Amino acid sequence: MNIDMSNILGISAGFHDAAATVISPCGDILFAGHSERYSKRKNDHNFCQGLLDDILPYGPETVAYYERPWAKQLRRLYSREGVEWDKLTVHQILKKQLGGWIDPERVYSFNHHLSHAAAGFQTSPFDRATVVVIDAIGEWDTISIWGADYDKTGIAKYHRLYRQFYPHSIGLFYSAITGRAALQPLDEEYILMGMSAYGNPGLAKQFKQDFIRNSWDIRFKENLHIGVDPLYLPDASNEDLARGAQDLVEELIGSVMARARQFNWSNNLVYMGGVALNCLANRKLGEYFENIWIMPCPGDAGSSLGASALAYGGRLNWVNAFLGHNIPGSYPVNILLDALLSVGIVGVASGRAEFGPRALGNRSLLADPRGQDIKDRVNEIKRRQKFRPFAPVILEEHVQDYFDIPSGFCDSRYMQIVGRCKYPDLYPAICHVDGTSRIQTVPRDDSGIRKLLENWFLATGCPMLLNTSLNVRGKPMVNDRNDAKQFVDEYNVMVFS
Repeated sequence: MNIDMSNILGISAGFHDAAATVISPCGDILFAGHSERYSKRKNDHNFCQGLLDDILPYGPETVAYYERPWAKQLRRLYSREGVEWDKLTVHQILKKQLGGWIDPERVYSFNHHLSHAAAGFQTSPFDRATVVVIDAIGEWDTISIWGADYDKTGIAKYHRLYRQFYPHSIGLFYSAITGRAALQPLDEEYILMGMSAYGNPGLAKQFKQDFIRNSWDIRFKENLHIGVDPLYLPDASNEDLARGAQDLVEELIGSVMARARQFNWSNNLVYMGGVALNCLANRKLGEYFENIWIMPCPGDAGSSLGASALAYGGRLNWVNAFLGHNIPGSYPVNILLDALLSVGIVGVASGRAEFGPRALGNRSLLADPRGQDIKDRVNEIKRRQKFRPFAPVILEEHVQDYFDIPSGFCDSRYMQIVGRCKYPDLYPAICHVDGTSRIQTVPRDDSGIRKLLENWFLATGCPMLLNTSLNVRGKPMVNDRNDAKQFVDEYNVMVFS
């Protein structure tokens, strides 16, 4: 859009995962954060005062909203969910979410899937890319494919090549099986993904027969927005249900990617939407594209960045995902190292919080990946099921020595893919039951986690640590120093900031 303005505030709020992004007139991402980290309510869809307090010092004058509310309400009318009359317009929503300081003449809204696409493409290293968006549902779209490039003035252009509409949705299918497997839909799909490694193959064929009308066009036989019958396949274990859902979703994603490749727009793939968080499925993307970028917050919260990117128009200056609330001070490398060597598990809350659902070293629970009991100890701290896997964070230059990285990804800085560990017996804490790990690589930068890994490697000869988010199941990640102190008091774990 290339609006002449000062700082731009991108908003995702009112429906799911409220978040905010502030972009400067020269394309710097000044701030990006999640409301849940401030309100302490998981998946909070409303703004809270703490998030506003971090935004307002940037003095944004223009607001960009991540979807078109009237289109969403029209779809809700069609699906018999009922119209939310207080959410028909952007101004209604923003007045409730942000108060009265917004100039109504400087408010813009964009299509939901286009906001996803922009969040990915305008942070990517590509001048031209095929953009695929797969989620549960936008206003009407559930899948979209775009050809993206920049014009001569540097403005991003999006050419829609394909779209699929509600209720035919890969994301809604996966959420429906999440609910059938006794997990929370639209929240615990990542647990279903981890559970799938324990299931037996076979149910994907049954799911396909029962639910899929056409797997190439992604057409379903029924609307799975309301879930599936709780007595569906009553003799199936939750693990087998998870495996069947994962296998079928990977097949369906493959159909979407094959279609996207047939347009011959670009060998570069930008992949966005909530389904892009399925890192197990992502390992196969290299079968279709040569170079792949997934922004570390590809879901609805990340669309706050996408909306502001569309208002800005050009390529954004992406550096890393440390964009949220700041805990000032030096990263406590030496204290963390001593604790890891003596106790084996330690928390860190330092610097700016990560934007996205995964901790990358600034709000992390870290541990020695070599201990036989470490995985159970960390799961106990986090109040998680014992089968849940953990991720390794590793010095980038050593990753090929320890893991098989799927093709298409030159690195995995944001835990977006799984790879097979070459020595699972030596690093049991970061290997899943199927021998894979969700890998985070750390490049040669000046980040605190990089310095800690370097010192850990010098002390132990091991170039990696176990890295998981500093939270417990059902609660958001630690955000500020007070949160860190409460974590120490409640869960008896050392946390340094």
